[in-house]
Amino acid sequence: MSDTQQSMNPLLSVSNLRLTFNTGYGGWLGNRRHVHAVDGVSFDVQRGGVLGIVGESSCGKSSVAKSILNIHPPTSGQIIFDGEDLVRLNTRAWRDMRREIQYVFQDPLGALDPRMTVLAQVIEPLIIHSIGSSDEQTKQAHELLEAVGLLAESHSKYPHELSGGQRQRVVLARALILKPRLLICDEPVSALDVSIQAQVIQLLEELKTSFDLTIMFISHDLSLVRYFCDTIVVMYLGRIVESGSIEEVFTNPQHPYTQALISSIPVPEPGHKRDAIILQGEPPSPFNPPTGCHFHPRCGWQKTLCRSVYPDLDAVGQDGQLVACHVVHGRKLDP
Repeated sequence: MSDTQQSMNPLLSVSNLRLTFNTGYGGWLGNRRHVHAVDGVSFDVQRGGVLGIVGESSCGKSSVAKSILNIHPPTSGQIIFDGEDLVRLNTRAWRDMRREIQYVFQDPLGALDPRMTVLAQVIEPLIIHSIGSSDEQTKQAHELLEAVGLLAESHSKYPHELSGGQRQRVVLARALILKPRLLICDEPVSALDVSIQAQVIQLLEELKTSFDLTIMFISHDLSLVRYFCDTIVVMYLGRIVESGSIEEVFTNPQHPYTQALISSIPVPEPGHKRDAIILQGEPPSPFNPPTGCHFHPRCGWQKTLCRSVYPDLDAVGQDGQLVACHVVHGRKLDP
């Protein structure tokens, strides 16, 4: 494959991904219970791009990320990373692959070892993968910590001695020390103050350019996603309900769930009010999802077909925007 052809292909392509958890039995004589945490999800992440995955809690965002990294091995589907199917990798191959794909967790304090200094934690991945001599490892770690904005006096500290923003910078340095091509960020700033969030997002932008990164950015904060990402996937109860470019989805959201999410974004203008769409009820239980479209119990558009048949994720217009909604696609609907 030529360099031009390779650059046109997505770095990561996820096809019909499913992840089912067996949670035991419901009650003394109940049937075995299964949760379809990810239910037929497909998307691409373009080389050098930033894909945002959004949705309410327990919609499957993090489960998708953990399936990609084999933290939770997928039940079925394909995960193609630069032409290689990750689902088929054995344990030894995964060890090497984890140099290419790194994960940034939501809670930086929980992701760090409280007994190790900042410098030791950044060096550790190099030791695990036998990269460089001891002096080279130390030099690389110092340089990377300074690149993410941590001065030398912080390198000998322990995680509890750092602020939340500093700890997240350590987590980023540890992820980047192996020079990965794909960085999966799972709610990387949700535990931080708003002012610190802005600093970390700005740092991610700079690191993306300097390290030539491709990023998956999982968040419930649509304002951050709109600012930082190129494309977006909107999930609801384990499935994608809408996807497309940031510009298309935010300018012209099609699915009623996407419209409700976007309408709830705060407007940073005094006196300006946005008519928020208030969804009725709570998200359904993943143990017992509704028949048909999972969103129909909370949807003001619902028709008979919506209550019995789940809609396919089909294109709207000519710009690659995909929507799973019978009403949007004008299918034959009874009241």
